[in-house]
Amino acid sequence: MSTTRAPYRPEDLTFQYDRTALLKRLRQALPRPEQVIDDAEGLRPYECDGLAAYRQLPVAVAIPDTVEQAQAVLAACHELGVPVTARGAGTSLSAGSLPHPQGIILSLARFNRILAIDPQRRTARVQPGVRNLAVSEAARPYGLYYAPDPSSQIACSIGGNVAENAGGVHCLKYGLTVHNVLSATVLTPEGEQVVLGGDALDAPGYDLMALYTGSEGMLGVVVEATVRLLPEPVHKDVLLAAFPTVESGGHAVAALIAAGIIPAGLEMMDGPAIQAAEDFVQAGYPTDAAAILIGEFDGTPDEVAEEIERVTALLREHGANEVRVAADADEQARFWAGRKNAFPAVGRISPDYYCMDGTIPRHKLAEVLTGIEALSREYGLRVVNVFHAGDGNLHPLVLYDGNVPGEFEQTEALGQRILELCVDAGGTVTGEHGVGLEKINAMCHQFSREELDQFHAVKAAFDAAGTLNPGKAVPTLRRCREFRTLPASGSAEQSQPEPEQL
Repeated sequence: MSTTRAPYRPEDLTFQYDRTALLKRLRQALPRPEQVIDDAEGLRPYECDGLAAYRQLPVAVAIPDTVEQAQAVLAACHELGVPVTARGAGTSLSAGSLPHPQGIILSLARFNRILAIDPQRRTARVQPGVRNLAVSEAARPYGLYYAPDPSSQIACSIGGNVAENAGGVHCLKYGLTVHNVLSATVLTPEGEQVVLGGDALDAPGYDLMALYTGSEGMLGVVVEATVRLLPEPVHKDVLLAAFPTVESGGHAVAALIAAGIIPAGLEMMDGPAIQAAEDFVQAGYPTDAAAILIGEFDGTPDEVAEEIERVTALLREHGANEVRVAADADEQARFWAGRKNAFPAVGRISPDYYCMDGTIPRHKLAEVLTGIEALSREYGLRVVNVFHAGDGNLHPLVLYDGNVPGEFEQTEALGQRILELCVDAGGTVTGEHGVGLEKINAMCHQFSREELDQFHAVKAAFDAAGTLNPGKAVPTLRRCREFRTLPASGSAEQSQPEPEQL
């Protein structure tokens, strides 16, 4: 990535404290020298997450080994007024784990143990640094697996999945992270330890587990989670359908869902994505297709056979010119390998790309994809589409060259327009990647002043000092006034000035 910038504005940098005192307190809490990093070269690996266009060095990185050490770090930072950004694997695509320029990174990389697998209750108790895929690997001997499976599952961590409410190709039938986490042990900004959720399916009181899931590290730091495990399907088939146009593929998706058919996964890729993936992994995709759908169907053999028959008829009725069922497990794996490796495959055909994450109603798929194509022509930038078609979660990849002056700024502007298109179609600016700093201006397009006020009230209730991952996810009203007039009721221009979140 050649063009990078720090997205924090000078007027946002309002934290004042004694850095010498901070480093002294960190070293008291973390006894080994390698647990506190404050030299420029050592900090460099922490300057960005998966969205490498945004970069910012932290003041220091704290790497605790134990929950008690993490508590001591948070307590010290709270007392001194130091911003803290928790970081797991750093695979976020929205600058969610980007450090504040006056803050520290709290690395949870060493919290990487699977503490227990309970096959009777079908749960796994894990630390936040455990990789997503490692949970399913540990559960496999018991015939179980963990359903949420983002494309980065080989690297991304459970703590980060909870922070962003991650999804994946199987979230259509089996839910996002929020539907698969039963409880979590969380540290407050002051370093106190609390347990959210419980072993039962429900508990009295407010559902704080759901509130923390997807809160992007702004309310607390997860140090342990109990996740739900599911039995491996008795039988599954994977189907690939090719379409002559992207629009016909979009209409086919809407028809499947309208017919009451809920696949385990339903993914769509357009022509450029098909070609890139095929060149990269030789998945067996038809490279002459304008779009393909990949669907997985599970259940008993008879149920799956009947469903495949219904789906095939519907897909052909809506324009599919080829429908192919994988012959065996190896071909199933190849079909999914192409989709799972679509992002790195696209990285081979462009110097840089910018991954968006909007979500729309499924019946608007064809309309929005047509709109994205028109925007691509307007901005003169190629857009490759790879997405979770079943739940309308789009991942347009805007291709650009960071070596060309102004092209990244043009790409950001196109990305903003794509998110606005999603919102105007009745959707939202994110489905699983989170808002972070990347989509913070788009939040101004989606939410009214009153709604943003409530978001800030929730933040203040849990983090009154505003030190946990500050400036992320929820824009200040001042920022929205600078970006554009707030929608819906309430006039931003006539409101009283409010303090910045930072």
